[in-house]
Formats: sequence, structure tokens, C-alpha cells
Amino acid sequence: MGQIFNMDNKFFQFLNKAVDCVGLSVLWLLCCVPVVTAGAATTAMYYTVNKVIRHSRGYVWSEFWHAFRANFKQSTIAWLIVFAATIFMAMDCYIMYQFAKAGESIGKMFVVFVVFIALILMWGIYLFPYIARFENVTKAVLKNAGLIAIANLPWTLLLFVLYLISVFVAWLIPPTIMLVPGVYMVLANLVLERVFRKYMTEEDLAAEEERNREYFN
Repeated sequence: MGQIFNMDNKFFQFLNKAVDCVGLSVLWLLCCVPVVTAGAATTAMYYTVNKVIRHSRGYVWSEFWHAFRANFKQSTIAWLIVFAATIFMAMDCYIMYQFAKAGESIGKMFVVFVVFIALILMWGIYLFPYIARFENVTKAVLKNAGLIAIANLPWTLLLFVLYLISVFVAWLIPPTIMLVPGVYMVLANLVLERVFRKYMTEEDLAAEEERNREYFN
């Protein structure tokens, strides 16, 4: 009976992670309201998922705001680039689609713009986690995130599908928006950390494993 109410058992650990996911999702949503801060919020969410939810180091509130402030400038620049590119492609896609509806052959070009939008989203899926995990100048961050996404295309497609499923679930069942962002980021973290490890030095890997071991032993 005592084991059932032991706060260290698997059930309470899972419950604690679920509560953290809800809290993190709410923080992310609130920080995305101004739109311009969405990049910094996404970077902070990935950082917090990796450190708090995945490796039980620190607390959601403090780690989120630490990462939000520390990466605000670079994440905002990256976000504005991604956002502007997406809007530009979406406008072109809409225009071409209207041509297609009118029977104009050039309207078939809307498919090309849909593909471009998908590619930008895939790039963004890597971009903000990359900022959360690596220090580099913005130009290198933009380039490296794209190269890693291309070099790991099967994983990139999986992450994109998970992203689309998450958006669909949130659209179909609106109340899940309080949980879906955090859950998606946890799933994305499982994939991205596997990918990112390939680009980390042995010294970085050893140091990180030691930090995590301190909290699990």
C-alpha cells in the first residue's frame, strides 16, 4: 500500500511529467500571443523539455524563462525569417490556387508553393531546437539547421508528420491545445536528440551524460 502512494513510483512520475507538459504548453501559448516572440518561446520550450521533462533537471517555470531570455535575440531573428518566408509562399500559393480554380494552367504552380511551405516548416522544426542546443552565429544556425534536416531526411519527414498530426488534433479537439504542444515537443526531442548527438564532440557527449547521471543516481 505504501508503494502506491510513493511519489517516486512510475505512476506519479508520469503524472508529474504530464503536469509539466500542460504547464509548458500554457507558457508557450502565452508567449506566442505577440507572434514576434514565438521563436524564442519555441526555443525555450525545447530547452525545457530536454532539461526538465526528459532529464529531470530544474523546474519548468525557471528553465523556460532562462532559455527565453538567453536566446531571445537569435530566436527572434530566425523566427522572423521563417515567418516572412512562410507568409510569402502562402500568399503565392493562394494566388496560384485562385488561378487554378479559374481554369488557368499556371494555377497548377500552387503545388510547388505548397512544397516550399512544407520545406520551410521542416527547416523550422530543426531551427529552434538547434538554437536551444548549440551556440553559433545566426548565419551558421540557419545554414546548419537546414543541412541537418536534409542529411536526416527520414527523421525530418517523421517529425513533419508528427507536427501535422499535432496540428490536426489541436484543431479537431481545441481543449487539447493545452497539452499537445508539450507532448509534440517531447516526441520531437526523442528524435532530435538522437540526430544532434551525431554532431556533438565526444567531450560534449561525455559532459552531458555526466550531468544527467547526477540526477538519476
